[in-house]
Amino acid sequence: MKPNRVIFFIFNNVHLLDLAGAVTVFYESGCCGKNYDLHYVSPYEHPGASSGLGFTNVEPLSSVTVNRNDIVIVAGMEIQKWNRADDQLWMPWLRSAAATGATICSICTAAFALAATGLLNGKNCTTHWAWTKALQQQYPQIKVIENKLFVQSDRIFTSAGIATGIDLALYLVEEQHGAAFTHTVAKDMVVYLRRDGMDSQDSVYLQNRQHIDHHIHQVQDFIIKNLHQKITIGELAELVFISPRNLTRLFKIATGITIGQYIQSVRQEKAKHLLKTGHKIAWVACQCGYNSTSQMRKLVRARSVNN
Repeated sequence: MKPNRVIFFIFNNVHLLDLAGAVTVFYESGCCGKNYDLHYVSPYEHPGASSGLGFTNVEPLSSVTVNRNDIVIVAGMEIQKWNRADDQLWMPWLRSAAATGATICSICTAAFALAATGLLNGKNCTTHWAWTKALQQQYPQIKVIENKLFVQSDRIFTSAGIATGIDLALYLVEEQHGAAFTHTVAKDMVVYLRRDGMDSQDSVYLQNRQHIDHHIHQVQDFIIKNLHQKITIGELAELVFISPRNLTRLFKIATGITIGQYIQSVRQEKAKHLLKTGHKIAWVACQCGYNSTSQMRKLVRARSVNN
């Protein structure tokens, strides 16, 4: 069976991490046993990154015909230098790629390119938080969703950019090869928490994770997945084969807060999200491990005020 093909579309002044983050996911997938055939295309012969790095071995658009099994990823570019005089060099190719039924993805400001082609008309989408309002104003026929890592609308994905390109790429790998394999890829990349599109661009799930202590990451993952039940330090300590006292110390060193503070913060954020999406308050309280709806209301309200 031939490997899946991933085609990276590169504008001039592309943001390097928007491109490299997603590329690395599919490259590492191959290292872990699931190969992807990676191609790099551009409407320009020698595109360059916004940081000044130039690219070679980039294929012209005319040499690559997209089919329905392909993934096309358009990396974000420096929007202030985006040359709209060149629209006819690339718009027909991207529209044709979408018409085949291929998966079309934008990272960061590349959502502006998808919007310009009309591919996002009538669809939900997102981009980097600094550009969501501008995207909505310039293209009123689309629906920009703020504060989401990535948004799926049929086979079109738009992401918030920078590191969220990694999250989107991992999601696409998981669609094809399952969660267990994707966890292996993420672990190889030292990405211990794969976020999905429902996570916000600034989330407590991602805060206090800027460490590389795998025991503490394992504890944090367990907490996030088991908020509906009572969680004890003893139980967490058994999980990672560390004494409760030592776990308490190591957790504070790694995250800057106590285990109790972390549990409370995650419970409050999950409750806030579930309430916002219309779930009944009694069910939310149960799912988030609160003893009563009044306790939950009080704590969630306190978090909203503090934020």
